[in-house]
Amino acid sequence: MEQSFWQKLQRVKAKDIGNIFVFALALPVSAVYKKKRKDLWLICDNENEARDNGYWLYKYIREHHKEQDVMYAINKKSPDYARVKDLGPVVQYGSFMHWLYYLTASKNISSQKEGKPNAAVCYLLEVYGILKNKRIFLQHGITKDDVEFLHYKNTKMRMFVCAVEREYQYVKEKFGYPDGWVQKLGFCRFDNLFDTSQGKRQILVMPTWRNWISIPTTESYDQEDISRFTDTKYFRCWNEFLRDERLADFLDKENIRLVFYPHRGMQKFIQSFRALSPHIVIAKWPEYDVQELLKESNLLVTDYSSIAMDFAYLRKPLIYYQFDYEMFRKGQYSEGYFSYENDGFGKVCKKEQDIIAEIKAIVGDGSRMPAVYKQRVDEFFCYRDRDNCKRNYEAICKL
Repeated sequence: MEQSFWQKLQRVKAKDIGNIFVFALALPVSAVYKKKRKDLWLICDNENEARDNGYWLYKYIREHHKEQDVMYAINKKSPDYARVKDLGPVVQYGSFMHWLYYLTASKNISSQKEGKPNAAVCYLLEVYGILKNKRIFLQHGITKDDVEFLHYKNTKMRMFVCAVEREYQYVKEKFGYPDGWVQKLGFCRFDNLFDTSQGKRQILVMPTWRNWISIPTTESYDQEDISRFTDTKYFRCWNEFLRDERLADFLDKENIRLVFYPHRGMQKFIQSFRALSPHIVIAKWPEYDVQELLKESNLLVTDYSSIAMDFAYLRKPLIYYQFDYEMFRKGQYSEGYFSYENDGFGKVCKKEQDIIAEIKAIVGDGSRMPAVYKQRVDEFFCYRDRDNCKRNYEAICKL
């Protein structure tokens, strides 16, 4: 259901009001800047990271198309800031200059729907056509569910990048974008995604967030928030998994390292989790790079995260642990074209004893992806080259 103007206006909170004044100051200046920088591209992932499709596209442009006027927005306090600055021009995320370049740019490019100086204010500018530049959505993960906030009526984005054929057909038919505005180009980060796990013994566990539990990373929390979190089924099931004696004994016996790395939206509560085995690492952001963890791990355990797609792309085995499927479907995303049972790239487990048994079985088989899932992977992914950045760049140039 499309929201009314007043419902959308409620997104603007007291802390966002100051950005309205910054926008008003930057707008007339941007008119002057536009005359000098007629084809500026502004790229970002999110405020504190440069590890996603936006970063890899920016890197490609700076290395192969230095003639392109392009900037990357990131917080100077980010652990990734120096790495981006070494490539080329950067702007402080959320600053006056970010606003100025955001209004000046002919193309705003991001892997995040909210990759902009102020999400709430910019949302109104974009959805109501006040901002006329072209916005390109590189995506953060392959869309497999009916994600209503990505429908055209809620974004007005000029280009929606898809990675695979089924996703492309689904978004094109279901999300309401004009003809030609959804494009199948592949994810830029896949150009750097390859397997480095040979000789290693590591299991990666990456559950996604829950919108009824998570707290934005920019907001504070208190003991009451922690108590509410530890009362949830999400916490209980994952913490019991980490403290399972059968799992601990298996990891110790086989000398396997298990890295537990919850979604950024759940990292606020990372200190609440306790592991039984010294072989289990409870990983905190930003100490670990997701893409590096994917590359170096032999097996992935997740629930509904699209990160499973990246791991499957490497033809490595994975397992889905879905103890709250009905709640997730009701409270977060409606099912789209992808059925975990019929289309998934690994076994779906509902109970702790089953997930432990499946981990043992896969490791016992040499951590190889079973043939049935390997066939699904080969049918699902259409691009196996290293030209995703090139395709994205060339498509954006044509807009």
